[in-house]
Amino acid sequence: MSIHDELQDTITALVQKGKGILAADESSPTIAKRFQAIDVESTEENRRAYRSMILSTPGLGEYISGVILFEETLGQRSDDGIMLPELCAQQGIVPGIKVDKGKLALSGAPGDEITRGLDGLEQRLTGYKEQGARFAKWRNVYHITKTTPSQLAIEANAEVLASYAAICQAQGIVPIVEPEVLIDGDHSLQRCAEVSEAVFHEVFHALHRHHVVLEHILLKPNMMVPGKQHSQKSSAEEVAIQTVKVLRRTVPAAVPSINFLSGGLSPEEATENLNAMNQLSPQPWELTFSYGRALQEPALQAWRGDMGNAASTQSALFQRARFNGAARYGKYNPLMESESS
Repeated sequence: MSIHDELQDTITALVQKGKGILAADESSPTIAKRFQAIDVESTEENRRAYRSMILSTPGLGEYISGVILFEETLGQRSDDGIMLPELCAQQGIVPGIKVDKGKLALSGAPGDEITRGLDGLEQRLTGYKEQGARFAKWRNVYHITKTTPSQLAIEANAEVLASYAAICQAQGIVPIVEPEVLIDGDHSLQRCAEVSEAVFHEVFHALHRHHVVLEHILLKPNMMVPGKQHSQKSSAEEVAIQTVKVLRRTVPAAVPSINFLSGGLSPEEATENLNAMNQLSPQPWELTFSYGRALQEPALQAWRGDMGNAASTQSALFQRARFNGAARYGKYNPLMESESS
């Protein structure tokens, strides 16, 4: 099979009506924070047990087409001895892998950050592919303040994202390109939209320079939302209108799917915003989800480290996946939340 066919097969499997991607690729410090919130120690065994349990959720493949895994998870087994990427595949879910190595301060741009991990990426991808990964994810972040993000940060981060995407495609791995304009701060909805438009424009210019095939990527952007500390909250309809406006100005129609990150939104807010976007007129790309906490938070609250709660944990994850599956069609209703509880 040619690399083109391999990439297209993965895209076809990932981009399906009514489905989205589960982000289960929390780094060790991040999952430690999530576990701490429910009084669970973040040991390798606890992480394996939790991730094995959620990936075993009956019927999860009905609403989830792909799952992003952390490097540790690729080499772990379920309680039944099945490799976790294989467990995903048995559910009809494509296994993927987070490949960046985290962020650090960007020299010459105070307050801005850059993501590292390009060194040795080709070799790592070869190993991940042998372990079953078919797509990858790389996240760059942008801080909104009065002075950030700088033009240097916008350009440097775009260059890194495009380099990563080109390397992935050369290896037959579909890249998820994730430029995240952070929700932290007191900025307005309009300021988020202005910064995001500049960021997304630069990302696609860089992808073009690096000859990245747009039909074989997924974009994982932020939604247009005001900062967490902003005095005025925006409705789902306002978020949807601004988000789609920015995307239509910046994202070529060749991109098959836009899989939003939830980025600090509650599970309900993330679902409502996605639903409102899919109630607007048809768009040139699929509008779906690639949520981490917005899918997993209710499951973590149900689990609390007790494997005796496995059934309720899996039920909580399945319900959130189902609600977001409905939002893919613009058919989610908040009443569904109370009906299921």
